[in-house]
Amino acid sequence: MFNFKTFNNIAAAGLDILHNNKLKEVSENPDSILLRSHILLEKDLDDNLLCIARAGAGTNNIPIQEATKKGIVVFNTPGANANAVKELVICGMLLSSRGIIEGIEFAKSLDCEDSIDLNKAMEAQKKVFAGSELAGKTLGIIGLGSIGSMLAQAAHALGMKLIGYDPYISIEGAWRLPADVEKAESMDALLKQSDFVSLHVPLVEDTKNLINKSNLKNFKRGARLINLSRGGIVNTNDVIDGLDKGHLVRFVTDFPTPELINRSTKNNDVILLPHLGASTKEAEVNCAIMAANQMVNFLRDGTILNSVNFPRISLSRSTNHRLVIINHNEPGMISKIADSIASSNINIAEMTNKSRDEIAINLIDLESQASAQLIDQLRSVEHVMSVRAINLSS
Repeated sequence: MFNFKTFNNIAAAGLDILHNNKLKEVSENPDSILLRSHILLEKDLDDNLLCIARAGAGTNNIPIQEATKKGIVVFNTPGANANAVKELVICGMLLSSRGIIEGIEFAKSLDCEDSIDLNKAMEAQKKVFAGSELAGKTLGIIGLGSIGSMLAQAAHALGMKLIGYDPYISIEGAWRLPADVEKAESMDALLKQSDFVSLHVPLVEDTKNLINKSNLKNFKRGARLINLSRGGIVNTNDVIDGLDKGHLVRFVTDFPTPELINRSTKNNDVILLPHLGASTKEAEVNCAIMAANQMVNFLRDGTILNSVNFPRISLSRSTNHRLVIINHNEPGMISKIADSIASSNINIAEMTNKSRDEIAINLIDLESQASAQLIDQLRSVEHVMSVRAINLSS
């Protein structure tokens, strides 16, 4: 029986999947961890921990490098909250292009008991809040994964022109895009043409301060920037300077900072949201279900679909006896593992091996159950990080 530990409030639908698969919730030494935005520390990575599932796309709250060194698989749930974020981006575009927020504040300030006077006051001032429509404007999308491609579809339906930039786009991602999306050869080329720029990239070393003073000057005059991905992707001080210099007219973000809060109280060019991108009931349920299923599939079969540090791997069960072996990605490892199994007079029914950077994983179905002696022997092979036997009842 496997067990798990949770951080944050996890939707009941996700917990039900774990309980229905006979996973026991524990407070110490878990086999698996399920969390949302809780910041996990290296000390939380117990020796028997097998996997961590993040109910969301971003994983910058997890010490991935340390987890990888220990052979711990880190899952995320790309696409599970895509619709929620997509809808909020559209909301951000509307808030930044129409005088909606200012109009709301003005309407609340009206102090007219007579409806005729009220209408006169509104008609006299509403021109102050005039904005522009989205139709016909150009939306530049940086990052064309699940959220970026869904946003492109929605913006296309609204009559917007589309430019996309993603040097790492997958074939699957490309198929999801509307045919009218123009491919930008560089990010700067996208910035120069876009009335709205929306960021949809993970926060990794290469994307820290992706938007900074060196490229803010390339924004189209009057452009609006929307960041619902991660705060560190945008250099806050540089954006404020860009607003002062007119490189941008509005900045919408889900990640307030003291500097941005101070700016928003003095100017109308910063719109702050309290990290609401995935805060819908539907998104929380979708993420919890996807994360829980990935945990169960890995614990029971070694299957990996969406991991940020391990390769994608799956193998249909051909026997009741499976080995999951994680090793450093070194030459000759498959033959060393196979030789150890053969020395125990056990036949391999089927196997697959996948690697990613410095890590490799093997799923091996045996015709008979591996003995404790064989497992110890495999663990002693140089560069083998972990060996796990998963036996199904006949």
